[in-house]
Order: sequence, then structure tokens, then C-alpha cells
Amino acid sequence: MRRALPVILLAAALAGCAARVPAPVVDRTPTPEQPPVAVTPPPVPEEKPLPTHTVKRGETMVGIALQYGLDYRELAAWNNITNPNVLTVGQVLVVAALPGSRPQPGTTPMQAGPVTTPLNVPGPPIEARPLANTPLAKVEPRGQKVPYSDRALAQLGSEAPAAPTAPSPPAPPSTPSSEPAPAPTPAPAPPAPESDRRGTDREEMDWMWPAKGKVLSPFSEATKGMDIAGKKGAPVVAAAAGRVVYAGAGLRGYGKLIIIKHNDTWLSAYAHNDNLLVKEQQDVRKGQRIADMGQTDADQVKLHFEVRRVGKPVDPQKLLPAM
Repeated sequence: MRRALPVILLAAALAGCAARVPAPVVDRTPTPEQPPVAVTPPPVPEEKPLPTHTVKRGETMVGIALQYGLDYRELAAWNNITNPNVLTVGQVLVVAALPGSRPQPGTTPMQAGPVTTPLNVPGPPIEARPLANTPLAKVEPRGQKVPYSDRALAQLGSEAPAAPTAPSPPAPPSTPSSEPAPAPTPAPAPPAPESDRRGTDREEMDWMWPAKGKVLSPFSEATKGMDIAGKKGAPVVAAAAGRVVYAGAGLRGYGKLIIIKHNDTWLSAYAHNDNLLVKEQQDVRKGQRIADMGQTDADQVKLHFEVRRVGKPVDPQKLLPAM
């Protein structure tokens, strides 16, 4: 029995050593710093050039404006032309929106938020801790400095520290009213993109015949309009409400001409009149008499009637009601 005791003790010691869990191995090698990620700015959209028109021999400001569905005054103002009657062959005219309405060249859109750049600090991040044996005392504002004296020292010793200001109690809830609370004002909707002005043209404008008479010649790409027969002095009326942007005889082949701009899309022209009864920049209503039918710069008494959609001639008979 005595011989077996040392063997039992040795076996118990070995069993205790085997039950211990080995200490975990921790890799304390500092993590290599990742390079900062470069922030790529969004691409700047390419600015499209404005459409232009090169003046040809025999063209006038009124004719060019009619070709693009514009008011010749606007066309002259866009190109800084003080005298619309003076044009030079080869002169390039801008026939779209004002250049000032586009973004200025060389500018880039502002980013939505600040751009943060990581600091290049080697080594592991440093943890912010309070200094040892330093109580986290509240910092009180300092008072005004006074000259040293025994009286001032005694006064400072007799003053008790100011009690902390108690937080103000929350305001009592307002008495519920019988009237419902007003609904929050919704945020304004973003402006809709500019329409390309396609679609059913008949629904956009309410047209009427500008004169009573037989159609002498229908619309064609060559004439850009239709001719309506009639008697000299017969009334010529506005086919739709709008503003007179031209009234005169400055466009060759049209005689005494009236051009009415109805909106940013539609424009109508009335040619070969005898007398003009309206002036430029005058607002006219649908059916208002604007001229007397005649044959100025024409071979017979007739009304040459054109309708242009964004400057492009369209067949008036497809827009006018059935007679």
C-alpha cells in the first residue's frame, strides 16, 4: 500500500496538468494602414452649343424669326442687334435661348456634402483617456479679476459657492383645442422638365378660319401655307388669341403681313393684306378683325395663311375646324 501511494499522487498530478486550458495566442502585430480612397467627382455634363443660323443673301430679321417661330425683337436682342433692318451676309445669329440662361463655362456643380480626407497617421489608433488621478470636475466660468487686498481676500473666503442652477421644468402641454391642427405645408414639387412640345396639337389651341372663302391652293412644302380666295376689303380675323409680333411689309413675297404669336409653340401669319388694323405688341382675341383682304405682292386678291409650330410650317387645314 505504501508503494502504491507515490504512483497515485503522480497520476493525480498529471491529470491536473492535463485539465488546464492553454492560453490563447493573440497576434499583436499592428494592422497595416489602408491607403485613403480617392473621391472621384461626378462627371460634368457636356454643354450643348446653341443652335445658330447663318444669314444668306436676301434674308431679313423678320423672315429668319418667322422661320424659327420667334419674335424678331427677341432674335435681335439675343444677338445684340440694335437695328433689325441691317444684316450682313454670313452673319451668324443665335436662334435659341439667351446665353445667360445656361451655366457659365468652367463651373462645376457643388457636391452634396463635405469631402472628408483620412489623416495619414502611422501606427494603431490612439484611444483618448483621462489623465491618471485627475477628477472629471466641472469647469465653472471665471469671475472678474480684482486687486489683491485683505478685504477682498476675506470677502472671497466668506462667499459660499453658487448652487447649481436647476433645470427649468418643461412647459405644460397646451390645452387641446377643438379645432384640428393645421396640416404641414408640403414641400414644393421640383420643376418639371421642359417639354419637347410633342403631342396632339389640336388640343393645345382652339383655331378658327381666318377668312371666309374658297381654298385656292392647299398647303405644300414650297408655299408653307394655304391661299384663301375672297373680295378686296373682306375681313381677315385672328385664327386664335395671341400677340401681334409683326405688322408691316418688310418681308418680300408676303406683301402687307401680320404675324401673331399665340404661345411658345404656335405662330400664325396673314399675308397680302390691303389694310392692317392692328399694331405690333398688341394683344388680339380669337376672331378679332386684324386686316382687310387685299393683293399686295400677289397676283390676285387672296389671303395667304400660315401656321408654324416651333418654327416649322404645318398644314393649317389639319388644325382648322370643318367648314
